[in-house]
Amino acid sequence: MSDISDNKYIPFFGCMLATKFPWFEAAVRTSLARIGLELVDVDGFTCCPDPIYFQARDKMEWYAVAARNLSLAEDLGHDIITTCSGCTATLSEVNLALKEDGELRERINKRLAKIGREYKGSIDVRHAVTVLRDDFGLERVAETVTRPLEGLKVAVHYGCHLLKPSRVMRVDNPDHPTILETLLETVGAEPIHHELTLLCCGRACVTDSIPQSMLADILDAVTRNGADCMGLICPTCFDEFDTGQIVLGRKLGRTFDVPIVYYFQLLGIAQGLSAEEVGLKMHKVKLASLLEYTRA
Repeated sequence: MSDISDNKYIPFFGCMLATKFPWFEAAVRTSLARIGLELVDVDGFTCCPDPIYFQARDKMEWYAVAARNLSLAEDLGHDIITTCSGCTATLSEVNLALKEDGELRERINKRLAKIGREYKGSIDVRHAVTVLRDDFGLERVAETVTRPLEGLKVAVHYGCHLLKPSRVMRVDNPDHPTILETLLETVGAEPIHHELTLLCCGRACVTDSIPQSMLADILDAVTRNGADCMGLICPTCFDEFDTGQIVLGRKLGRTFDVPIVYYFQLLGIAQGLSAEEVGLKMHKVKLASLLEYTRA
């Protein structure tokens, strides 16, 4: 594990944040800086790669690409901080596997040697929410809040990759998690833990009917439980719910109206950032009540 006494971490934003949702990255950078976390950027990162389809196609290539990314961070000696659950899943699993399996590590390093790289196993991979909770503490996060989101009811969505497998992810109890609820309370919001909080968004399903049903069920649960919006930490889940509910509504002849918000947008607003600074107006489904907080 790297030395965190200097509060420096290497950000791995992955594909989705960097290319599709750059306003999420902006919200992460600004809100973390206000807490005192310093991000040290690395040139040359590629896709993590994808923890589902890429791994299923060629696991050794999956190991090698991820190990190359890890080796780039190792050169600077700081832990990687991730803001995408899929990236966390890939980098954490590969990091753990290569640390524990010397034979596998040797095989992967033979591949990396062809491009002058070597994986050493000298750093850890941390999701941003665990860094906030475990390294800085909730009190420190709360100290940066200048505009508490009082009265805002946020339905919690964890997604698949953030919690499981728990031995790899090391985020929270996979069956009874509390980390997102706690972080929402820290910014003054009221977390809504509904009956489908732990259900998959359906993005990885290969058929149309299954993810459509899952998406509709979750959106209905959010509405039924009186939430103002859904709060999540996975950009893939965000895409599935924000754009997905519009597409699904057209297919089913229904109107879904559930605003979807990335946690670091909520944190940024609570810290005093504007709607433009966290990209709220870029969402397909707008949350008028949240925009009101930015005018207060």
